[in-house]
Amino acid sequence: MNKNIDVVGAILIKEGKILCAQRGGEKSLPYLWEFPGGKIEQGETPQEALHRELIEELKIEVVVSDEIFDVTSYNYDFGTVNLTTFICHLELGEPVLTEHVAIKWLAPNEIKALDWAPADIPAVEKLSQLYLS
Repeated sequence: MNKNIDVVGAILIKEGKILCAQRGGEKSLPYLWEFPGGKIEQGETPQEALHRELIEELKIEVVVSDEIFDVTSYNYDFGTVNLTTFICHLELGEPVLTEHVAIKWLAPNEIKALDWAPADIPAVEKLSQLYLS
């Protein structure tokens, strides 16, 4: 039976650029790029989970939009990831690498060049379509 994993991702925007985070080599989906975030814990709203995860992973405080940007499900060999992404804005701090090996701030038209985790690709596509100039 396939395990369902509910996760959230931040489309973090600063000065018109989007934060892209590269997973470490010891994690599942090694070295692929993703929107930072993580698992929703029991009793948390998706927005609360995202706020907590960004404090834990990147040591930053953000404002999370109430509106969902995109929802994607992707079947990996370890389970089905149900990813909900939200637009976020940096409120306090600068990202610190604790779980990722690299981050990049890229313009929306540049993000498709990265090797993204499959669950993140629909949001990447949607972003690049929305922000075409």
